[in-house]
Amino acid sequence: MNRNHIIVLNIFALLGLNIVLIVGLALQILLNELPCPLCLLQRIGFVMVMFGFMLNVRHGIEQRHYGVILLGAIFGAAAALRQMALHVIPDTPAYGSPIFGMHYYTWAFVLFSATVLGVAILLILWKEEWQSKTYEITICGRWVCLLTIATVGVNLLSTFVECGPFECPANPVRYWLFN
Repeated sequence: MNRNHIIVLNIFALLGLNIVLIVGLALQILLNELPCPLCLLQRIGFVMVMFGFMLNVRHGIEQRHYGVILLGAIFGAAAALRQMALHVIPDTPAYGSPIFGMHYYTWAFVLFSATVLGVAILLILWKEEWQSKTYEITICGRWVCLLTIATVGVNLLSTFVECGPFECPANPVRYWLFN
């Protein structure tokens, strides 16, 4: 594997994470499933992981960028695991609609775990030639980075519309701005 393959892998990972956040936002808007505080923490974890991948796409592959990804994935996995633990208790209803049989927070835990595993494998296979002083972002990489900025911006806006400048309710049923 050469550096270009790793860059393409980072672009696809970034694109996939954009899809995850867009699906979460679509469920929020179309099905009126407002995210709970733990859901919002998981979105923060996804944003942290996306930031690490975006650093690799924008500035070139570096080990410290993968460190940012690992920190975000561990943070998000902890929030997802906490939410999973809350819904394991008998007679506790699940939160939100299932997607292919699993709820969003379960999928989040799976994706965060897969991210940790994938980044760990990349770091084990690390080659110094992947890190180069001369790097030029591709047009595809630039567009995926712009999509990422837009996706994160819309998620920030939707969170403000839901919670406002206050603490988010534990079980949100309506938007703060439209109250």
